[in-house]
Amino acid sequence: MSESPASDIRISEFSQPLNYVVSSVVVLLVFGLLALIISLQEKLDHHIDSQAIKIEDLSQLPRGEYLKPALLGYQHLGADLLWLRLLQVWGKKQNTDNEYEWMYHTLDVITTLDPQYAYAYYVGGIALMNYESRADLSNRLLEKGHHANPGEWNLPFLLGHNHYFALGDAAKGAEYIGHAARTPGAPDFLSALATRMYAESENPDVALEFLDALWRENPDVVAREKLEVRAKEVMIERDIRLLESASYQYREKHGRYPTTLSQLAISGYLASLPQEPFGGVYELDPKTGKIRSSTHPERLKVFRLDKKGQI
Repeated sequence: MSESPASDIRISEFSQPLNYVVSSVVVLLVFGLLALIISLQEKLDHHIDSQAIKIEDLSQLPRGEYLKPALLGYQHLGADLLWLRLLQVWGKKQNTDNEYEWMYHTLDVITTLDPQYAYAYYVGGIALMNYESRADLSNRLLEKGHHANPGEWNLPFLLGHNHYFALGDAAKGAEYIGHAARTPGAPDFLSALATRMYAESENPDVALEFLDALWRENPDVVAREKLEVRAKEVMIERDIRLLESASYQYREKHGRYPTTLSQLAISGYLASLPQEPFGGVYELDPKTGKIRSSTHPERLKVFRLDKKGQI
């Protein structure tokens, strides 16, 4: 039985205000979520000069999967606002482990709101690795970015660095560098670097070449400083291997180890003695032929994790 025109009019009159109410609720929800982000901005601005910034406030952010559809097209604005606030948080001199967890959470939200935000993946991956040695969080973010942005060579390049140095997996590191080298627009040197990494995974000279490449491509000043320190540590390992090799050759010929390092140069086992890069000296144990640095007495284990899971 068909409804009368009068009933159609009543339904139409009822549905119009209902649609208006639903639309109003949605709009209020969108602006409420944006207000939450802006409120977080203002709070961080208010405390930016204080060491009491509570990064745990970032836990107020819902997961990106829930926030993105609720923003109804404003997700790029939300991502930009959160990114600017996160940069201010990184301005602190020191952050705790828990704070880096919240930073990663925020980066995950930002890159879910805008999966093509390649710069956020790149800078976030560098910061999580170089500031706190959190290879786990850095790799998780970079893998997400690499999947969403296969045309960005920087992301697999950083993944290669993390696997090579932090996780001690030279083959996996070379595989990622190979991915980066095959990406259109990647620097020419990456192909040769990947080849050398496959062939000479534990050669300090290859590690130095890798660190130099990362330093040249890195815009972050603090990260560059850390890479320079890391390179000097690798130089010490390279020099110690060279000196110990000469010391063992000396013993094979003379039946004993040299008493001083200068004997290695005088006897022709070395063209010259290397300079310790931190301004210290290399010390020889004449009983064992072992060499150590006065500034870094512990040998650098480039491809081994310590008890904290850091390099």
